Amino acid sequence: MSQETLQVFIDGVVRYFHHTNDKDVKVGTPYLVENNNPAAYDVTGIIGISGPYRGCVYFTAPRILLKHLLLSIGELDTSNEHIFDLVGEVANTISGNARSRFGHEFMISVPVMIEGAPNQIHLPSQMRSYVIPVYWKAYHAAVVICLEQ
Repeated sequence: MSQETLQVFIDGVVRYFHHTNDKDVKVGTPYLVENNNPAAYDVTGIIGISGPYRGCVYFTAPRILLKHLLLSIGELDTSNEHIFDLVGEVANTISGNARSRFGHEFMISVPVMIEGAPNQIHLPSQMRSYVIPVYWKAYHAAVVICLEQ
């Protein structure tokens, strides 16, 4: 995956967090991981990708980050329903940003939200994924990109 392609997803993360009251988001250096042990926190929103690229993009974060993110955008209800909606919205926004850059053939699915262990995330074993670390307030999250062209 090219640096330019990774930058599209990094820009999507930064744009999303700039809509919050605390815009101070930092993005770490992307790194490759084997798909047999996917990176995941408490809650994950996964977007399937088809077209010229195939695979998935997901945003994963600790529940406490998502609660504070809800509060930062003015939502006082931090129930599981709102947390799941939020993680899906972040994943969808990041993927939608990529779609606007790569064109209408870059097809994205509706988000699928999962909670808990990363063994619920099934990635192609013959591929590797890029993890983009995300730092917001005192929290760590990640965007994971598993795409083949």
